[in-house]
Amino acid sequence: LDLTLPKDLEAHEPPEARGLTRDGVRMLISFTDNDRLVHARFADLPDFLRAGDLVVLNVSKTLPAALTARRADGSEVAVHLSSQLPAGLSLVEFRETRVTEGEQLALAGGGRVSALVPYPGSPRLWVARLDLPQPLHRFLERWGRPITYRYLHGSWPLEMYQNVYAAVPGSAEMPSAGRPFTPQMFDRLAAKGVEMASVVLHTGVSSPERGEPPHEEFFEVPHEAAAAVERAQREKRRVIAVGTTVVRALESAVDAAGRPVAARGWTDLVIGPERRTRVVDGLLTGFHEPEGSHLDLVAAIAGHRRFERAYQAAVEASYLWHEFGDVHLIIPSQQPATNNE
Repeated sequence: LDLTLPKDLEAHEPPEARGLTRDGVRMLISFTDNDRLVHARFADLPDFLRAGDLVVLNVSKTLPAALTARRADGSEVAVHLSSQLPAGLSLVEFRETRVTEGEQLALAGGGRVSALVPYPGSPRLWVARLDLPQPLHRFLERWGRPITYRYLHGSWPLEMYQNVYAAVPGSAEMPSAGRPFTPQMFDRLAAKGVEMASVVLHTGVSSPERGEPPHEEFFEVPHEAAAAVERAQREKRRVIAVGTTVVRALESAVDAAGRPVAARGWTDLVIGPERRTRVVDGLLTGFHEPEGSHLDLVAAIAGHRRFERAYQAAVEASYLWHEFGDVHLIIPSQQPATNNE
């Protein structure tokens, strides 16, 4: 994306610290089948959805996945836990430092993390072993903190990094597109006849290194969600994903003919020009860094020309970026075809 993100458009703190409610953030609406742009607030979401729309949420819950480790020479290293791998292993980022194979670092409370081997295809992630004095989630509750980056000012409690519907612990970072939802919003959408479904995708770390594709992540699309998507497709109703994580989960749970199915496991699917969406018609998402790999997915849904136009309009209208920023709703104005192929 040929776009420079002005530093003053970075969201440095949660909306609540800016005097807003969760649903008070701004929302840009663009369409996949025409060039119209609409400026609104997330609180206006019911005005842009219709009875029968299926909205799909990622109910993964954010972990306090940032830890501080100490090397043998006494220096401190920031450790970000990205994903829990099979066989009791973990995918870990030793933030902004180099480690060596087999190196062991001490964690608070008597824990230890051992760097085993670099993760294939990534310049910054490692397969590691955690030796902890208690179960992982209890250890993180005691010693962990939310993963943050330099554009954030101050420290914020974990509750600020949770969606109100989060239920299944496992994400290294908040699936932030759903942050503006409130219980009252769900009541309003239900009253309008909007349907809801839930999936799980545990997000890994999304550090702003350029050009790195998303790595494998654990997902689950239960039978109920797959059946709801299949019915919506059959009845030509819109399927709208809340976040790129939902797109990745749903698009990983299709059979050879592109039909939705229940599925569970690890996905390395990358949505982009070479792999378009098969079941998702629309997307609610935040505004991503111009170099971010998420943008290929967003452009695959919006269409590249309309996507560029929407991002340029967002900059001109001073929308805020990152997990505590504003949101972008991308929807077809017409009823969808049976699928997007």
